[in-house]
Amino acid sequence: MTKILLVEDIPDNAELVRKALSGHDYEIIHAPDAETGLSLALEYIPDLILLDLGLPDYDGQTLAGWLRAEPVLDSTRIVAFTAWPEETAKTMVESYGFDGYICKPIGRVSDFLAKIDSYLRVP
Repeated sequence: MTKILLVEDIPDNAELVRKALSGHDYEIIHAPDAETGLSLALEYIPDLILLDLGLPDYDGQTLAGWLRAEPVLDSTRIVAFTAWPEETAKTMVESYGFDGYICKPIGRVSDFLAKIDSYLRVP
């Protein structure tokens, strides 16, 4: 089963992602902050990490740096999951080693699922 780690501090956003991905072959692991996200990433070695940029303890850019420094996570895709403006998200992706971004809020579930699938298919 494909493992997706969602690092998201807003419970409603986490629940929306969980509902959008339910019924598909994904195991969803949720972390409400950066420290828990790092711990769960190292424990579960997810296939994909959806990482909010605005977290309560450390920002998503800091966590992305920690994750990229872990050799065991070399093949894990890290995608910024953010409500920040699209231009800011693009800059963050380029500057901090993200594999891409998905903007919040989730509009159409089918589009969200297609983006998730595209990040999981890319080697």
